Amino acid sequence: MFLEVQQLSVCYAKQAKAAVQGVSFGLRTGDIGVLIGPSGCGKTTLLRAVAGLEQANAGSIRLGGQVVSQAGRSVQPEARQVGMVFQDYALFPHLNIGRNVAFGIEHWPKSERLDRVAEVLALVGLPGLDARFPHELSGGQQQRVALARALAPKPRLLLLDEPFSNLDVDLRERLAHEVRGILKAAQTTALFVTHDQLEAFAVGDTIGVMNQGQLHQWDNAYTLYHRPATRFVAEFIGHGVFTPAVICDVAGEIVVQTPLGNLTDIAECPLPSAFPGGECDVLLRADDIVHDDAAPVKAEIMRKAFRGSEFLYTLRLSTGDTVMALVPSHHDHSLGEWIGIRPQVDHVVTFNKL
Repeated sequence: MFLEVQQLSVCYAKQAKAAVQGVSFGLRTGDIGVLIGPSGCGKTTLLRAVAGLEQANAGSIRLGGQVVSQAGRSVQPEARQVGMVFQDYALFPHLNIGRNVAFGIEHWPKSERLDRVAEVLALVGLPGLDARFPHELSGGQQQRVALARALAPKPRLLLLDEPFSNLDVDLRERLAHEVRGILKAAQTTALFVTHDQLEAFAVGDTIGVMNQGQLHQWDNAYTLYHRPATRFVAEFIGHGVFTPAVICDVAGEIVVQTPLGNLTDIAECPLPSAFPGGECDVLLRADDIVHDDAAPVKAEIMRKAFRGSEFLYTLRLSTGDTVMALVPSHHDHSLGEWIGIRPQVDHVVTFNKL
């Protein structure tokens, strides 16, 4: 692992609770990691600790095998060879794009400096714009300049703190894909902070979900969605609800009894003994529920959200339990209407009952 964080804790003087608590994860050379979570969860504090802007109260941070942070010892930020991209771009308005990009490499010989500026501007898709000024560029172009400036000194690690938060939603997702391509082309190891799931999925090789200073899971997007390690991850990633269930053994077959009917022939289903009396909560994603007028189970449409190609329906069963379903948008049902639904679950995600 190029970046290794081991049992890291960061505390602020006036806070009773640590902003980052016992966090551990690793990032391989050339990979892009993303930290995601609600506001105040500690993701930016963790990023700042990796940069050297916050001190470790416990645990350690290693870069390329070298300890750069631990309690009582910290390598200065400028000695870590870490680049940063901020959400406000932080471009100098009185300098043209070329001089902005060259800011961190002014000590290089002039010919090498000019070559590097041209190289990174081409890398971010802005060749030949070195004579322009920041106010002449769009928000997306300014963010690319900020990225080029951070890449110019060839940092060992690039840190990005919510770099797209000032951009509109459509541009953010498109730019996220572009930035991933740029970082991969530059073979840059990067750690990215965002609160936007679509950005995280678009950019990251590995994604860490944080809450209240703790890292709940560090995994790829597919695993976070389909095999969340904690109830918080299950709730935070994607759309879904928890429904009461009983896991039981019926003639040697494991059956999950739910308000939607019995779930059978499921991979990775826990044994009934995993929960007292087999009683648990099962996570049902919106894509686990299929609209089927012929299904015996009916549900009332409580809410609907139009998403272009589909509706996200929130449905209430006759038992009072709630589920969600993604339905093609040409199935435009009214609020209060009852529709048939059935579960289509490949594997169950179970948690202890609250």
